[in-house]
Amino acid sequence: MMKTVYTCFCTDVIHDGHRNILREAKKYGRVVVGALSDKALVRYNRFPTLPFEKRVELYRSLDGVDEVVTQDDMLYDDIIAQLRPDYVVHGDNWKTGSERLLRENVLHALAQYGGELIEPAYTVSPEVQAIDANLREKLAMPEYRRRRLRTLIEMCPIVKVIEAHNGLTGIIAEKTVVETDGKLDQFDAMWVSSLCDSTAKGKPDIELVDMTSRIRTLEDIMEVTTKPIILDGDTGGLIEHFVYNVRTLERLGISAIIIEDKTGLKKNSLFGTEVEQTQDTIEHFCEKIRAGKQVQLTDDFMIIARIESLILEKGMEDALTRAFSYVKAGADGIMIHSRKKDPTEIFTFCDRFRAADSKTPIVVVPTSFNTVTENELAAHGVNVVIYANQLTRSAFPAMQRTAADILRYHRAKEVDDTLMPFSQIITLIDEL
Repeated sequence: MMKTVYTCFCTDVIHDGHRNILREAKKYGRVVVGALSDKALVRYNRFPTLPFEKRVELYRSLDGVDEVVTQDDMLYDDIIAQLRPDYVVHGDNWKTGSERLLRENVLHALAQYGGELIEPAYTVSPEVQAIDANLREKLAMPEYRRRRLRTLIEMCPIVKVIEAHNGLTGIIAEKTVVETDGKLDQFDAMWVSSLCDSTAKGKPDIELVDMTSRIRTLEDIMEVTTKPIILDGDTGGLIEHFVYNVRTLERLGISAIIIEDKTGLKKNSLFGTEVEQTQDTIEHFCEKIRAGKQVQLTDDFMIIARIESLILEKGMEDALTRAFSYVKAGADGIMIHSRKKDPTEIFTFCDRFRAADSKTPIVVVPTSFNTVTENELAAHGVNVVIYANQLTRSAFPAMQRTAADILRYHRAKEVDDTLMPFSQIITLIDEL
């Protein structure tokens, strides 16, 4: 009886590396190729540029392929249990780095019945390198990046977003992958806030940094990353200015802008009622949302309305009234904010909003209520969680300590153990 050989593809373009895998697999028996589903690809930042059906057709057309099946998860447990292949074939490039977890997962699944893993040498060639680079560049293009946030919201239990305020923090957001609970985990998108952007420029968070300067920050981040970006738009400014900014951001490939329903000189929301903050009228803020939506040229870009009612102690009813009004005006999502350490009022808002609206995405920023888990938030209907300023707040104390120690010891030797090695700095930045 002919033996079964399994391999999984997650590519839109076939190159020598894939063909080598298939040739090796064919030596051992009947070849079954797993087509990784869109849901799995999206979760692990491997966004397809071909629809799933087209990828299946592409794999079926390849020499040596006998059957194509769907693999719904990056981990192989389910598909191996279903097919019980005699062999799994994968390039040896997953022996190191974050993908080693996938390798261990395959080995464990095969060991349950005596299957074998075959690992041909990973193909390194100018063709393979060029195709990989071109695919990455394609994902960075505005039309692909812009629509990705909506896709993530549709497919992920909760979208995880982290602050980026320059190219380097963008790379950290892009490349950080950890093994947790037997799975690979990473951030799905980036948040560019006015607070962190202003702080990085040494300026106060009062809308002092204009949109031109903020666009320069966005361009620095977008130049070295592929993940979708959500921009903190503060109040959105004058309606007459907001519509132009929407057009600009949409053209750049930004996925969403979040605007808050306040007026006057912007003060950070976490000050709450300790400083004077004025909330916009529902009517005027709805007008701003409608104006922004009317000038969009695509359905990809999102305008998300941030509600300050709980921050300003206006009460739950005011927050809900505003939420439903903003959605009716065209808002693509609702961000509800709180400065309480207890997440109860956030949960209450989400539960009551979800009772009347099951579809509109909910966004939260758990800076104050930071004990809450992503699973808890998802259970209350939250779609997007933003970790808004943790990179900035962790970096600055570290730099202050380093500067102080150099002054204290009159040399740099004592800080060496806290510094990233030169080799890691060099490899962190990709070369074209």
